[in-house]
Amino acid sequence: MTPEMILLTIAAFVVGLSKGGLSAAGALAVPMLSIWMDPLQAAAALLPIYIASDMVAVAIYRKQPSWPNLRILVPASLAGVALATLAAPHVPMAAVTLLTGVIGLTFVVQTLLLPPATAPRHARVGPGIAWGLVTGVTSFISHNGAPPFTAYLLPQKLPNLAFAGTATITFAIINLSKLPAYHEIGLTGGLDLPVLAPLIAVAVAGAFAGRWLVGRLPQRVYSAVIRAMLALVSAYLCVTATIALL
Repeated sequence: MTPEMILLTIAAFVVGLSKGGLSAAGALAVPMLSIWMDPLQAAAALLPIYIASDMVAVAIYRKQPSWPNLRILVPASLAGVALATLAAPHVPMAAVTLLTGVIGLTFVVQTLLLPPATAPRHARVGPGIAWGLVTGVTSFISHNGAPPFTAYLLPQKLPNLAFAGTATITFAIINLSKLPAYHEIGLTGGLDLPVLAPLIAVAVAGAFAGRWLVGRLPQRVYSAVIRAMLALVSAYLCVTATIALL
């Protein structure tokens, strides 16, 4: 197996874990592949894997999402995808990546320095639209919608399954909307379906592994795991984007 296939296989499993409920894990996949390909090309290569594992994850979590949040986040994130489709040819990808990392790190630092809220927040239209737009844009560029999504949803202290279900359905809809968008800017021509087929199977296995973990982690541990993954991914995005911009 070539080094490229090893990276693709690991990335596919990580994508599956994210669809199984460890949402921040998915942000690791594109940076891994960006070691040897353009970030937007990496995002396009992974899109069929995301969509296939989305189908499994939606079947797993279809009864668990927070519907008030979905009604806010889905339209806003689709608007973000449309905005990114228009802006992608003109905006430096490194700048968007840096913004994504800064959002994630800011949220993590706030949770560490500020006293914890005594009561969970509720779904709010204004912040939901703002974070949904950013989620759509950053997800389009590099499948890194988890930092803004998490910054909006985690303070609501939803049960593990409700958080995972909301993330699963939101990103499943976002990923489907990317197909025509990626085609429009010429990113879907080089997809190799025979190579993708076994990777999709790996991603599906990762989705079931993620669901198994989510069902067994206590609420506090689950939130801590999400924050830790978010911090690592966000720091990596900031470093790589800063290097690219220098």
